[in-house]
Amino acid sequence: MNFIKPFFLTVGTGILLSCNPTRVVEPTSLALRIDSLIESKNPRAFSGVVVISKDGKSIYEKAYGFSDVDNKEKLQPDDAFSSMSIAKQITATLVMLEVEKGTINPDQPINTYLKDLKYDWAGQVTVHHLLNNSSGIDAWELKDELLFEPGAQFKYSNIGYGTLGRILESATGKSYEQLVTELFAKCGLKDCFYPNSENQKKLVNSFAITKNGTNLVKEFPYSSELYPGSHLIVTARDLAKWNDLLHNGKILKNESYQKMINYSITNIHTLFSEKAIGYGYGLRINDKADVFEIGHTGFSPPAGFTAVNLYYPDKKISVTVLENQATDDFDIAYYFEQEIKNMVVKSDLVK
Repeated sequence: MNFIKPFFLTVGTGILLSCNPTRVVEPTSLALRIDSLIESKNPRAFSGVVVISKDGKSIYEKAYGFSDVDNKEKLQPDDAFSSMSIAKQITATLVMLEVEKGTINPDQPINTYLKDLKYDWAGQVTVHHLLNNSSGIDAWELKDELLFEPGAQFKYSNIGYGTLGRILESATGKSYEQLVTELFAKCGLKDCFYPNSENQKKLVNSFAITKNGTNLVKEFPYSSELYPGSHLIVTARDLAKWNDLLHNGKILKNESYQKMINYSITNIHTLFSEKAIGYGYGLRINDKADVFEIGHTGFSPPAGFTAVNLYYPDKKISVTVLENQATDDFDIAYYFEQEIKNMVVKSDLVK
């Protein structure tokens, strides 16, 4: 891949290099603990990139594992991964930018924008319901019947976010690809892309882990209609930058941002808490934890990617972990991500 590689952490040196190659920072106990964790093989091996930043500046960055196992080609910090469901917060941000312009009203039923959507429920489900996954629409395809009354429950829906992509296109007259590309450019996210036929080639190799072994994913399993909720091409570095921009008023007006991080619906996710936490607009809101936490996960064994992107606004700390593998053993799917999260929350960075 033709990426610039300005810095990396060399295994065994015990030295953490920052984005300025002339600046050397002594490793903290947190860095050493994360090093030890990701170099372990129990309960599974880690293969991916970890980026931790504070106040928009990287304080830990490391790639570990392989993009090509057979040829022992090591992963690099600037390798491109699938965002998985982290794409939802990017689509939600695009919607809120249009809300600010007055071209989309989150309280309007979706058939206001999609006249060709002939389902009876199209006049009941609003843009808001799609944004916070309370629409009652199935996870993967549009059907004649909803799973429940809109707004009554939480039901994760990738096709719901795909529908938001269509609403954006209808409201703006631009393709979703064009809107995403313009947003990435505006934010200076130079290594983030919409996955078209050319950009898809930038993706690092990924691996599906099953009880029958580890297999290279030869063809990405999702169609483009699902991309607004499940697949953009990103780097861990750029997601850390995205966190700093989104959560510090550099993309949206405060009123729009507050709508994204407020919630009326809750759901349990094992990475965040054993208790139900809030779901905003493409973001999980964990205001029940000791440290206020906003973030999202992404995971697909068929695609071979695992992704976690977290932000702690009180401390302006970003934690991004992207893996080019996914296991169908969900009990250990987020093992490293969970451990890294816990280490950060209990570290001097947060205290």
